[in-house]
Amino acid sequence: MLSYILRRIAATIPVMGFVALFVFSLLYVAPGDPAAVIAGDQATPQDIERIRQSLGLDRPFLIRFGEWVWQLMQGNLGKSIFTGLPVSQLIGQRLEPTISLMIVTLIMSIMIAVPMGVIAAWKAGTFLDRLIMAFAVFGFSVPVFVVGYLLAYVFALEFGWFPVQGYTPIARGFWAWLDNLILPSIALGCVYIALIARITRATMLEVLQQDYVRTARAKGLGQRSILFLHALKNAAVPIVTVIGIGIALLIGGAVVTESVFAIPGLGRLTVDAILRRDYPVIQGVVLFFSFIYVIVNLLIDIAYTFLDPRIRY
Repeated sequence: MLSYILRRIAATIPVMGFVALFVFSLLYVAPGDPAAVIAGDQATPQDIERIRQSLGLDRPFLIRFGEWVWQLMQGNLGKSIFTGLPVSQLIGQRLEPTISLMIVTLIMSIMIAVPMGVIAAWKAGTFLDRLIMAFAVFGFSVPVFVVGYLLAYVFALEFGWFPVQGYTPIARGFWAWLDNLILPSIALGCVYIALIARITRATMLEVLQQDYVRTARAKGLGQRSILFLHALKNAAVPIVTVIGIGIALLIGGAVVTESVFAIPGLGRLTVDAILRRDYPVIQGVVLFFSFIYVIVNLLIDIAYTFLDPRIRY
């Protein structure tokens, strides 16, 4: 097991290297002259040249990339063009709302989607199964921002049960923190719940046809024990895989959700940086999200060895 874990950790190094190259190249593949775009229409040639020098666009690509990687290894993501603050500081200021939103969404989605998928497989072909699958189709079909605006209008404006927008730090109280995250988490989690529920149902349908499940039923085990202790355990690997892949949905959906509910997280920081062509901030946030995604997938791969002892490749 140790050698497998070490190989998986080593495999993340070239992945992050490729991601770093791609992120750094964003500045060079952007249409037009980035310095002219940042400077604006009223800028003089001297202003544009000054920005080009500050961005390193007047030097060869490989030299600039090597310097940037060396700074990354020292924990330096550069400075924002507009605020002058370190990018790492800006990310740190916006980190809590985004991480909170993703954690609440992840927990809520798993707690709802996995039982839904198990029940749909157990009641395959019935009205309940079709109802759950109809919800899954709805979750895939409706955009996050539509669900977000609908939830905000009904449950925040009409009923007044939740805040319309904003974020309360957890230091000010757990329930106040959670109150601000319920509607955004539901909006962000709809597509995630639909994805996990469908995969859970499909995997469980296959597992429930296995001989050991028939043997468990013949021995008189209860339906709950068969579904959640025997069948679900053996169906866990595909489910865990789709949970890890779905983290990308959460990262992408967080940008839209934070804009809808005015949450001051990394999603809003990304949108603001794109609108202002603040390339160091864009590079830093994209690299941070990529790092999180790679680490999550690494943990998923390691989890395979505990869920299925046969996996030792």
